[in-house]
Amino acid sequence: MYTFLAGIVLLVIGYFTYGKYVEKVFGVKEERATPAYVNNDGVDYVPMSTPKNSLIQLLNIAGTGPIFGPIMGALYGPVAFIWIVVGCIFAGAVHDYLTGMISIRNRGAHLPELASKFLGKVMKHVVNAFAVLLLLLVGTVFVSTPASLLHVLMDGKVALGIIIAAIFIYYILATLLPVDKIIGRLYPYFGALLVISALGVGIGLIVTGAPIPELSLTNFHPDNAPIFPLIFFTITCGALSGFHATQTPIISRTTQKEQQGRKIFYGMMIAEGIIAMIWAAAAMSLFDGYGGLNELLAAGGPGAVVSEVSTMMLGAIGGTLAVLGVVVLPITSGDTAFRSARMIIAEYLNIAQKKLSSRLWIAAPLFVISFALTKIDFNILWRYFSWANQATAVIALFVGAMYLYVARKNYWISLAPGTFMLVMVITYILNAQIGFGMSMTSSWIGGFIGSIILVALFFIAARKARTNNLPLDEDISGWNKVA
Repeated sequence: MYTFLAGIVLLVIGYFTYGKYVEKVFGVKEERATPAYVNNDGVDYVPMSTPKNSLIQLLNIAGTGPIFGPIMGALYGPVAFIWIVVGCIFAGAVHDYLTGMISIRNRGAHLPELASKFLGKVMKHVVNAFAVLLLLLVGTVFVSTPASLLHVLMDGKVALGIIIAAIFIYYILATLLPVDKIIGRLYPYFGALLVISALGVGIGLIVTGAPIPELSLTNFHPDNAPIFPLIFFTITCGALSGFHATQTPIISRTTQKEQQGRKIFYGMMIAEGIIAMIWAAAAMSLFDGYGGLNELLAAGGPGAVVSEVSTMMLGAIGGTLAVLGVVVLPITSGDTAFRSARMIIAEYLNIAQKKLSSRLWIAAPLFVISFALTKIDFNILWRYFSWANQATAVIALFVGAMYLYVARKNYWISLAPGTFMLVMVITYILNAQIGFGMSMTSSWIGGFIGSIILVALFFIAARKARTNNLPLDEDISGWNKVA
C-alpha cells in the first residue's frame, strides 16, 4: 500500500507547501475586516470560530462525492489515486481557496455575482442559472442517497417516502433559520462522526494489510470505459468540484479574519482528498478485484459498497456508525445546497433576507422542484450533476485567474487547471450520450479548439480589465464609523 500511503503524505505536504504558496500569491490582508462583521445581519453574516467554520466547510463540500465518486472511480485502478492527489493540491484546493477569499473581499458574494464582475455581466445570468440548476441537482441527489442508505440500514422497516419527507423537513429548517441556529450547532458533531468513520476505515485497511494495488497507469475498468475524460467526471469531490464554489460563500460570510482562509478553504479540501483516498483504496482492495467491485456496484450501487466496507473494517457496531457518518455527508451538503440556492436567487433579485417571509417564498419553489426531481432515475441525475459540477469549477477557476491577472499576480495557478478542465468539459459533453453523442476523436478536436478560443477571449477581457483598473475588492472604508 505504498502508493496509498504516499498519496496521503503528499496531500498533507501539499497543504503546508503549495497551499502556503497560493496564500502568498493571493496576499492576505490581516487588518481588513471580513463580511461577518461588515455585513452582520444575524442570519447569513455571523462571525464564527475557525474550528467551527472548518468543520462546517468540510461537511458543506463533502457530500457523497468523496465517497461515491472514488468508489466508482476505483474501477479504473490506481490511476484514480493520481487524479485525487494532483487534482486536489493543484486544482480543487486552489479553486476552493480563491473562491472563498475573493468572496470575502466582495462582501461574501456568490459565484454568479463574482462571474458578473470579473467575466462580464452576461456571465452573471449564465452562471446564475447554472449554479441554481447545480444546487437543485445536488440537493435532490443528497436527498435520495442518504434516504436509500437509511432505508437499508433499518432493513426497510421505515418506508422510503417517510425518510425522504423527514430529510426534506430538516432541509427546510436549515435553509430558513439563521446559520448559527442549526448548522452552526449540529455540524461540529456531524463533522466528528464523519472524521471518525473515515479514519476508522483507513486505519482498518492498514491494520488488516489490505491488498491495496500499487501505482499503475493501466486502465482496469471492466467495461473498458476510457480514463480520459471520464475519470474527471467520476471523481469530482475529493479532487475538483464546482459545487464547492457555491458553498464557500456561506463560510466567507462567517469567517473572522482573512488569515484563517488557508485552513478553512484550502485545508478542508485537502481533508476531503484524504477521505477520497481512503474510500478509493477500500473499493480497490476488498472485493476480489475490479470485477467483484463492478458486480457489487451493479447490484446495489455505491451505497452497497459503503455498507460492505464499513462492516468488514469495523464490525457490526462500528460499521453502523461508519454508515451513519456517510449518511451525514450528503445531508450536510444537501441542506447547504438549498441554502446557497436561496442566497444566490436573493442576491440575483436583490432581495434582503432578514425577514423569514422573504426567505420562505424563495425557498418554497426550490423544494417543490426538488421533490419532483426525486422521481427521476438517480444515474441520470448523477450524470448531469457531474458535468454541470465540473463546468461550474471551470468558471470559478477563470474568475480566480481574472482576479489574479488584474492584480498582476501569478494567475497561472488558477488558469492552468481551469484550462485543463475546460478541455475535459467540452470534450465530455460533445461525446456523452447526455450531450451531442459525437465520436471521441471529433470530441477531442472540438474540446481543444473550443478551449483555445475561450482562453483567447479570456486574455482579451483580462487585458481590458487590467487597463481599466477593474476594482478587485469591495470598498469597506469607514464601515464601523458611527454616523
